[in-house]
Amino acid sequence: MFILNRLICNEHNEIQPNRFIGKDRSLSKQEKTSKKLYLAVILFSFFFVLHAQETNIYERPERFERSHDYDALHYKLKFRFDEKNKTYWGENTITLQPLKDNFDRCILDAEDFTVTSVTNSKKDLRFKQTDKSLIVYFSKKYDYKEKITFTVKYFEKNPKKGLKFVEASENNPAQINTYAWPEGARHWFPCFDFPNDKVTTELVATVKSNYKVLSNGKLIKVTEDKKNKTKTFHWSQDLPHPTCLVMMAAGPYVVIKDSLGTLPINYWVYLKDVPHAMRSFKKTPKMMDFFNKTFGFPYPWAKYDQVCIADFGGGMEHTTATTLGDGVIHDERAEQDFSSHGLVAHELAHQWWGDMITERTWSHVWLSESFATYSEYLFTRFDQGEEQGAVNLLKKKQRYLREAKTKYIRPLVFNRYNNPWNIMDAHSYPKGAVILHMLRFVMGDKPFFRALKHFLAKHAFQAVDTHDFMTAIKEATGQNLDWFFKQWVFRPGHPVFDVNYNWSENTGKLILKINQKQDTSKNIPIYRTPVVIGIVTPEKKITKKIRPSKINDEFEFQIKQKPLMVRFDEGNYLLKELIFDKELPELIYQLKNDDVIGRAWAASELYKYKENPGAISALIESARGDSSWFARKSAVESLGKLKQTSHIEFFKNKCSDGNSAVRTASLKVLGEYKKPGIVSFLKKHFKSDNSYLARAEALEAIGKCGNKADIPFLKKALKTKSPWNCIKRAAQSALKEMKQKSARQRL
Repeated sequence: MFILNRLICNEHNEIQPNRFIGKDRSLSKQEKTSKKLYLAVILFSFFFVLHAQETNIYERPERFERSHDYDALHYKLKFRFDEKNKTYWGENTITLQPLKDNFDRCILDAEDFTVTSVTNSKKDLRFKQTDKSLIVYFSKKYDYKEKITFTVKYFEKNPKKGLKFVEASENNPAQINTYAWPEGARHWFPCFDFPNDKVTTELVATVKSNYKVLSNGKLIKVTEDKKNKTKTFHWSQDLPHPTCLVMMAAGPYVVIKDSLGTLPINYWVYLKDVPHAMRSFKKTPKMMDFFNKTFGFPYPWAKYDQVCIADFGGGMEHTTATTLGDGVIHDERAEQDFSSHGLVAHELAHQWWGDMITERTWSHVWLSESFATYSEYLFTRFDQGEEQGAVNLLKKKQRYLREAKTKYIRPLVFNRYNNPWNIMDAHSYPKGAVILHMLRFVMGDKPFFRALKHFLAKHAFQAVDTHDFMTAIKEATGQNLDWFFKQWVFRPGHPVFDVNYNWSENTGKLILKINQKQDTSKNIPIYRTPVVIGIVTPEKKITKKIRPSKINDEFEFQIKQKPLMVRFDEGNYLLKELIFDKELPELIYQLKNDDVIGRAWAASELYKYKENPGAISALIESARGDSSWFARKSAVESLGKLKQTSHIEFFKNKCSDGNSAVRTASLKVLGEYKKPGIVSFLKKHFKSDNSYLARAEALEAIGKCGNKADIPFLKKALKTKSPWNCIKRAAQSALKEMKQKSARQRL
C-alpha cells in the first residue's frame, strides 16, 4: 500500500512518505489536505515512513502471530447512510467455524461503532461490547468445525476512523469511502482483524440515486428505489482475502471502461477529471499483461478497478479495487515530474503480492511491500528501458541507505513494533526490493522467476511467511539459499566495501583488495556474496565473478595491460556502501564510458579533484552531452558544489536542458550563488518553463538571490495552481527566506 507514506517516485523525483503530519488549524480543509500531500512529496523527496528519531527500536514490544479459536469464513456487510448527519447503520452477517470443541462465545474486533443487536436465526443473542471488542455469547456450545452464522447490527455517528464522509469542495464531490489497512477494518465492521485469517465477503450498500458504489469482487446487482431516490449495490468477493483489503467507495463517479482481453478494468473518477484520467491509467492493461507473464500466474480475480478518493495520498491495494488519492490525476504538464505509472504498477502488483498471498503476520510485511516495490522496478525497466530501470533501482537503494544512516537498521523480518505502521519503512519497501534483485542475481533469472511462480501457485489465497518463500525456492529450483536469507533478511544492515587495487606491469597481475567495514557490533554480518568485477583494458573488457566472504579479501587477476577502469559490482546488483578511491584518469574514463550508474557515480567522485581543470572540463562535457538525464544531473550537482562565478552562464544554459530534473538541479545551483543579478533570469524562467517543479525551484532561488523589490512577484506566484501546491509552497518558502534575510540585515 501507499498512503501518505507511499507515493511512488517517478524516474526524476523521489517522493517519500510522511504519515504523521500535524494539524494546522489556520488552514482551510483544502489547504490542510494540500499541505499534507505537498509535504509528503517535497520534504521527503518513493515511498518512507518518517517517525520521530528513535534510539533503540529493540525497546518496542515483541509481537507474534495472533492466535484465534475460530476460522472466519464469510462476512456479509450491509450499510445505509445519512450523509447530512454523518451517520451510518451497518450489519455484518458472520459465518465461522470453531477451531475447538465446546465453543460458546466469540470475540470480535470492534471499535468506535455502537452495537445494537446480535441475532442467530432471528433469536437475540447476549453480547458485551468493550472499547476494543465485541463478545457474543451463543445459546449452545458448538463443536470443532461446526458452522455458525449470526448477524451483528450497529451504527456510528461522526466516524473518525474506518468509514469516512467526505464533504464536497472545489476539488472533489461529496463521497463516502473506507480504509482498513493494516488494522482498521475493526473501525467500520466487527470481524477478526488480522491477516492470518482470510474470508470471502459481500457488501450491500444503499446510497443516493446519483451515486455509484464500488467494492471488492463482482457486482451482483443494482436495485433502484425511485420513491426514496436511492440505489442499492450488491458486490460479492468469492475468493478469500484479508479484512484489511475490504473496501467501499461511493460517490457520483464516472466509470471509464477498459479491459485486458475479457477481464474488465475500470477507472472510477470525478466528472471533471475525465479528460485527464487516461494519462494516469492508460498503461494498466499493459502492466497487467506484463505481470501475468512475469509472475507466471494469471491475474487471479474477477475484475480490476481503480477509484480516486479525496483527502488521501498515494494508493491502497484493496482486493480487485485499488483506492488512489485523487491527486493521481494531473494535466499533461505535470506528467514529466509527477507521473503516476509507478504508483499504479505498485498497487496492481499487490493483487498478487499481498492480496492473493498475504503475510501471515506484519513482521513479514516485506512479502507484500518489497515484492510490490520490486515490481515497480520490473515494469519501469520493461516500459522505459534498462537505464531508467537502473536509476529506479538506485533510488530505492538510496532511500534505504538514508534511513539506515539517519534513523536505524533492523532485520527485514522484524517483530518489534508498537503498531504495524512502525515497520512500514524504507526497510519493508525499498530495501526488500533490492534484496529481491540480489536474490535474482544469485539464483539466475529463470530459477528466480520459476520460484516466484511456484510460490504463488502453492500458496494462492493463503497466508504465508518468509520460510514458505524459502521452501518454495528449494522446491522449485533445488537451491538452498538459507545462507542468503540469514544475512540479508534475518539480520540488520548492509556491507560497506572499501576497495582498492594495484596493477604491476612487470608481473601483469592486478591485485584487488576488498575490506568490509560495516560495524559488526550491531549484529551486522560479514557478507558472503557473489560480486561481478569488470576490468577494461585498451584491448578488451574482462568480467569475473568473485565471492568475498571475509573482513579482508584479496583477489588476483592476470591482466596484460594497465586497466582503463576497474568496476566493482558490475551490473549494480548489491545493496552496499562503496569506498573506492580512484585516480583522475580512471574517473574521467568512467564518466564517459561506464553504464549510467557508473557515470553518475564518477561525476560525484570527480568533485574530489575540484582543483583540477581536467576534472572540471570532464564534468562540463558530461553535463552538456551525456545521453542520460541522470548522469547530466549528477554532473550539474557536482559542478554546483564548486560555486565558481565563471560557471553561472553554464548553469543558465543548463536551465534549457530537455529534462526537467536537470533544469531543476541547475536552478537550485543558481540559487545557491545568492547573486541579485540572477533574479531577472529566474523570473523569466519561472514564466517560461513547462515543469511545475522547475518553476517551483526558480521561486526558491529568487528567495535566495532577490530582495524586497521581488516580493510582489512572489506574492503573485502564490496564486499559481500546481500539483501538490508545489509552486505556492515554493513561493511561501521564498517569502520566508526574504523575511529572514531582511531580519539579518537589520541586526
